[in-house]
Amino acid sequence: MYRVLSAALAVALFGGCATASTSARSDAAPATSSSAANAYASTYAPIASAPVLISGATVLTGDGGRLENADVLLQDGRIAAVGTGLDVPANAQRVDGTGKWVTPGIIDVHSHLGVYPSPGASAHSDGNEATAPNTAQVWAEHSVWPQDPGFGAALAGGVTTLQILPGSANLVGGHGVTLKNIAATTVQDMKFPGAPYGLKMACGENPKRVYGEKGGPATRMGNVAGYRQALIDAADYRSKQAGDSPGKRDLKLETLAGAMDGDILVHIHCYRADEMVQMLDLAQEFGFHVTAFHHAVEAYKIADRMAADGVCGALWADWWGFKMEAFDGIQENIAIVDRAPNGCAIVHSDSDEGIQRLNQEAAKVMASAQRAGLDITPEHAIRWLTENAAKSLGVLERTGTLTPGKMGDVVLWSGNPFSVYALAEQVWIDGAHVYDRTDPARQPVSDFMLGQGAAATGGAR
Repeated sequence: MYRVLSAALAVALFGGCATASTSARSDAAPATSSSAANAYASTYAPIASAPVLISGATVLTGDGGRLENADVLLQDGRIAAVGTGLDVPANAQRVDGTGKWVTPGIIDVHSHLGVYPSPGASAHSDGNEATAPNTAQVWAEHSVWPQDPGFGAALAGGVTTLQILPGSANLVGGHGVTLKNIAATTVQDMKFPGAPYGLKMACGENPKRVYGEKGGPATRMGNVAGYRQALIDAADYRSKQAGDSPGKRDLKLETLAGAMDGDILVHIHCYRADEMVQMLDLAQEFGFHVTAFHHAVEAYKIADRMAADGVCGALWADWWGFKMEAFDGIQENIAIVDRAPNGCAIVHSDSDEGIQRLNQEAAKVMASAQRAGLDITPEHAIRWLTENAAKSLGVLERTGTLTPGKMGDVVLWSGNPFSVYALAEQVWIDGAHVYDRTDPARQPVSDFMLGQGAAATGGAR
């Protein structure tokens, strides 16, 4: 867990979490899937907090709106109101936002924090169950190490929610899990309440490279045959489970059946346009929906098809060329995916370093688009880090925008978040003040880092 020196926060974490009930909160139901709904349920409990008023800031609402010299009121852990002339409780903590910017909390839909922690060590390498091409039965949350210092570093970059995925060695890598980026002892205490599970799949070079000399698949056609056989088996399993004699429970087939039923959201690591279209054809054959293609350096070639099929592109700003399937990338990729009618573009990290500055990654996309003649405003670009990301994780009704009633996940920036000079100064999660760049007492420090240099200088940066 993280050590946070705020007395109020410490009391809430250590005194309140063990007994606090979340059953009264509409968003506090345990994450569900087709497998046992209450297994490994979320025990996340929002930290008790007083009302907060951030006043006089430039506010990006996360859904395309921008307000100048506006106020944001957090109350009872929620976004209570955004605008001017707000009715403010007498006990509200007031934060001067003059000259500063406010956004929803940043959401990273592709992270390996906790399963590939930093510092990296073989003892902590828990992201790929590289023992079979199909390991749909494994769950990333069973590998997450809450002490990973990377969580605190991500918080200092304004990240309030993140999806932790297995790696990409396998055709089917297993369950992903969505977490709130709070200090916690267990992964269950971090689990985003009510968020659907994700399923990580991977196409292309990785599975055939890992398994080419271990029984296959050794080719791309072997990859596709592997998906099809696994889904055929899952469909058969689903039919039997619905009958009078369901037989023995199978975690692998149960997961795939859940994806086919839409209970588990499918996230696919895939680079080439032709392979992405093949995966869309696979989805059509077996009746499931692809929620997002991740990395997808050739997504610009099929942006219209992705938009028509309701598939998001979770993409890097400018990573490309590091292997053959990533060779045909362009820096305008995200902008083109975004430009398609109903396009859903997302900036993701897949990096313990990149997650600390996703705002700058989005800014690079804006600059690349501008050079290509596409002007993208800050109020639009923020959607790549908030609204669209929340949509792909199935949590848009609860976070991702500053809509009244949603979770009070908010970042106060020192200036325009798409400036290289901007820093996340303060962060609130469910209305609780969990990070302050100027206050070491609100800079979480992992147990692992206690006594280390970073801890001695005030925590994650």
